[in-house]
Amino acid sequence: MSQRPIRFFHRGRIVEVDAAAPTRSVLDWLRDDAHCVGTKEGCNEGDCGACTVVIGEIAAAGDPHAVRGLSLTTANACIRFLPTLDGKALFTVEDLKAMHGDALHPVPADELHPVQRAMVDCHGSQCGFCTPGFVMSLWSAYEHHGANGSVPSRQQLADELSGNLCRCTGYRPIIDAGQRMFSLPASRLDTEPILAALRSLRSEDDFDYGTQFHAPRTLGQLAALRAAKPDAKILAGATDMGLWVNKGLRDLGELIYVGEVAELKHIELRDGSLRIGAGASLEDAWRALAARWPALEDVWLRFASPPIRNAGTMGGNVANGSPIGDAPPVLMSLGAQVELRKGERVRTLPLRDFYVDYMVNRMEPGEFVQALSVPTPQPAQPPQPAWQVRAYKLSKRFDCDISAVCAGLAIALDGDTVKAARLCFGGMAATVRHAERAEAAIVGKAWTQATVQAAMEALGEDFKPLTDMRASAEYRLQAARNLLQRFWLETRTADPLPASALSVWSTMPHDTGAAVAVATAQGEVS
Repeated sequence: MSQRPIRFFHRGRIVEVDAAAPTRSVLDWLRDDAHCVGTKEGCNEGDCGACTVVIGEIAAAGDPHAVRGLSLTTANACIRFLPTLDGKALFTVEDLKAMHGDALHPVPADELHPVQRAMVDCHGSQCGFCTPGFVMSLWSAYEHHGANGSVPSRQQLADELSGNLCRCTGYRPIIDAGQRMFSLPASRLDTEPILAALRSLRSEDDFDYGTQFHAPRTLGQLAALRAAKPDAKILAGATDMGLWVNKGLRDLGELIYVGEVAELKHIELRDGSLRIGAGASLEDAWRALAARWPALEDVWLRFASPPIRNAGTMGGNVANGSPIGDAPPVLMSLGAQVELRKGERVRTLPLRDFYVDYMVNRMEPGEFVQALSVPTPQPAQPPQPAWQVRAYKLSKRFDCDISAVCAGLAIALDGDTVKAARLCFGGMAATVRHAERAEAAIVGKAWTQATVQAAMEALGEDFKPLTDMRASAEYRLQAARNLLQRFWLETRTADPLPASALSVWSTMPHDTGAAVAVATAQGEVS
């Protein structure tokens, strides 16, 4: 391994850091060391968006986040460990002035970037504490849509801002600003000098920061390192481990960072299945799933927020094993398998068999999740009927909240008869798992109201949920039963509910729905 300082591009130059702890957050470094205090600390757990920054990397072919050769993604600086910036670019609210104008088109000293100008014009800020985070999320949208020649709708802006909380301004003027910024004189990021700097930082060597942080570059190197250090913790996006440090004050010991292993980020069709590398971001993984199962789009957009989905990985969500993780019930309903690697040995397990008990799985010491494999949807070919899939998430807040109940439900119908079923729930037990008695109650039966009623009753035998701060046991069980009823209403062979009947936003005026959606989600209106 190559032991050296952390090197990244910031404020127009390459920065080197060699004295920071491996779990020092980007936010702490910005405020305490770089004295860039525009980025704020709010919740310090990736939930409020006050610390939103943008990370830049050299874009790979087909990267959906690419802007003129540079991949730009929002991130929560409070839970991003500083060594994970190595070889990347960091953009904060202080950078927007430098991004506005160039040598041929200088701007007045008091001129604001179009994103900032729009926030002022639309009265999008009151106390201002949350404003830098909103501005950076809006700037990311501004660059991406500008590169694509598109202008986002109000609903798209609401989705972009779902990880940014505001407690005094309200969301309508902020979304107004998001629309107005595209009508102002354009100011686009000059990516060439940034790309040149990032190319100069490129290295094929593994990165070893001190003795506690290891970043292999290839899958083989990762497997060898993991086998040699079975007690080290695997680090991906730190969307959970960041809280272990910030809130739990834990010493994480040795870390193996998988974010530099390009092979782990591949998403591809292989042998009739969608293979999702364990290092692929949640955003990219959900996008690939929703492209093949459009009914998953809602749960994709409601999984945390863009900064969390950009940083976290679906492999990490599965390996973490939280009973309230949103990916496992959906993946189980799709019949997913988990690919495990130890050294040169690779084995595959059905995801339904992966979890043993609360936060306990079947991985051996030195083993890690290498990929997830999901059978792709196929047209009905008798005697094999096509599967119908739905996913539902219930939480106290619509956006960026932890589930009380999450369900991935799938059935295969032959005419009106249920040939197979996968009814999977999170938040109902110590692990995400199938509702086996409910499945047995419907397989081989006509898909009728009486059949689904029997499945709803059987859920009481499948699960004895707990009461906690998110929901009571009674609510969870009743809600899970109601989701089965909704699933039947959507998939029954006679008069299934149309899409217009399934979204509360479809009943709202087009120009107000998105703003009301965000305000309701974040607790501004009831």
